[in-house]
Amino acid sequence: MILEPDVIIIGAGAAGLFAAIHAGRSGAKVLVLDGARSIGVKILVAGGGRCNVTHHHVDEKAFAGSSRNAIRKILRRFDADDTVEFFKELDVELKQEDTGKLFPVTDDARTILNALIKAAEEAGAQIKFPRRVDTIEPSENGFIVGGDWGQAQAPRLIIATGGKALPKSGSDGGGLDMMHSLGHSLTDDILPALVPLILPGEHPLRELSGITLPATLSVQSPTGKILHSFTNSLLLTHFGLSGPAALDISRYWRAALLADPGTRLHANFLPSMNESELDSLCQAQQSTTPLSLLKQHLAERFAKCLCGLAGIDPNERLGQLSRDQRRAFARTCTNLTLPIEGDRGFTHAEVTMGGVPLSEVRLDNMESRIVPGLHLIGEILDVDGRIGGFNFQWAWATGYIAGTSFLKKD
Repeated sequence: MILEPDVIIIGAGAAGLFAAIHAGRSGAKVLVLDGARSIGVKILVAGGGRCNVTHHHVDEKAFAGSSRNAIRKILRRFDADDTVEFFKELDVELKQEDTGKLFPVTDDARTILNALIKAAEEAGAQIKFPRRVDTIEPSENGFIVGGDWGQAQAPRLIIATGGKALPKSGSDGGGLDMMHSLGHSLTDDILPALVPLILPGEHPLRELSGITLPATLSVQSPTGKILHSFTNSLLLTHFGLSGPAALDISRYWRAALLADPGTRLHANFLPSMNESELDSLCQAQQSTTPLSLLKQHLAERFAKCLCGLAGIDPNERLGQLSRDQRRAFARTCTNLTLPIEGDRGFTHAEVTMGGVPLSEVRLDNMESRIVPGLHLIGEILDVDGRIGGFNFQWAWATGYIAGTSFLKKD
């Protein structure tokens, strides 16, 4: 172990490894400590084991939490093109898929993790695990960090512990607690984001597990105002809803519900049309049955389920439906209220909603405004992005800024 490192990085995930690479390349002696038995678990499980490295277009609109203006300033320092070029220099080629997501051409997340570890070691960083850090004590010479393995000291410290999502990776909230003990504030709510949603046990959609379809999920106020919406692939499961549409909307649903308990989640299973347009189509095709109409867009068993939820006979001609029945059918298909009971928690979440406010960090080097010499990067900050590589780009950008700050000071 380096006896007198210039910087200790706590956390060997995406942000921590990226900071280690750039700090080492800047001439710093770097010691990385991680409490997990295997590092980079989040990298390995991301994108179904392929690692969605970034997205072809990343801007502040894809993120929530802290000030979008501040988020934009950070993302501009290291953007998606920089990410592609960085991995190209490591002989890792990325490919862009139709969704805009970028993956390694190997379709293997270990390609990314191995490249990061190799680059960090070539930059002179020492990575030690399992070395869980339980205490951080400011000292005259910087910081003393400790655990049951002993202690280490350095003049500067980078915190890359993550939030609370996917605790098996080591992100169990310990870093947040340590930041609070050092004087940083935390957001009032620290909750799962990019997390599957749960429907009541008796809800008919739970019986359609395995069906995937394009859908629009929208968070609506008690007056029907649409607060947030996402159109993407939706997966029906034995517990409720998953897939990109559900994961993306989850944090916005939770945040809106906390602000107003009357908030509801709605689904449009025919996203190419709205309730009024479907009602007009029904009137124009009076000799068609509801089932025949829906089968043009949806799987038959899902179409029958929607008819059941609307309370109509799937084989009765549309022209024989009363106006109220026809409108109930249109509303069920395009604006169905989903009685969400909750989410699957941090164990199944991909990222954390909440954390240390970005306003408590200097954007030019990610250094704490509360504790000089302390830098915060990645998911521990109150910034979370959509599914699709955005959270990795946040990790790369913040890790780069903190790591390269050694060029300016040393």
